[in-house]
Amino acid sequence: MLVLTVVLAVVLGLAAGLGGFTLYYAEGFSYLSDEPEVCVNCHIMREQYAGWQHASHHAAASCNDCHLPAGLVGKYVCKAENGYHHSKAFTLQDFHEPIRIHEKNSRVLNRNCYRCHQEMAAGITAHLGGDLDQLNCVRCHDGVGHGPSR
Repeated sequence: MLVLTVVLAVVLGLAAGLGGFTLYYAEGFSYLSDEPEVCVNCHIMREQYAGWQHASHHAAASCNDCHLPAGLVGKYVCKAENGYHHSKAFTLQDFHEPIRIHEKNSRVLNRNCYRCHQEMAAGITAHLGGDLDQLNCVRCHDGVGHGPSR
């Protein structure tokens, strides 16, 4: 029984130590903030961050304003989900370069476009039968958030 306890303690200690080191090395707690600089903790986001600094929305919206759902719970659920997928992709080095937005995150982005520009976009959504999932704002407005496309 003592051997099992020691083995369990060692395994838990290693897991906690590796987890703590990873959290420290990856600046994990910074992801709880709303600061746009956090997005460039990953080198793959530098081009998007630089583009955002010169884009029309720089003064009006941060990364989280566009890329995360409104509301505290939805925001942190999405952050956790994206954090898991990002850390897995970077650990296994199986991410697409240049980085692409996934369908679920694209829906969040379009809903946020609509939330801020509802009055302007009301005619478009009326034409779509009110189905916000049919919006694809960045198809025509791709330079708004991250500067002009190349």
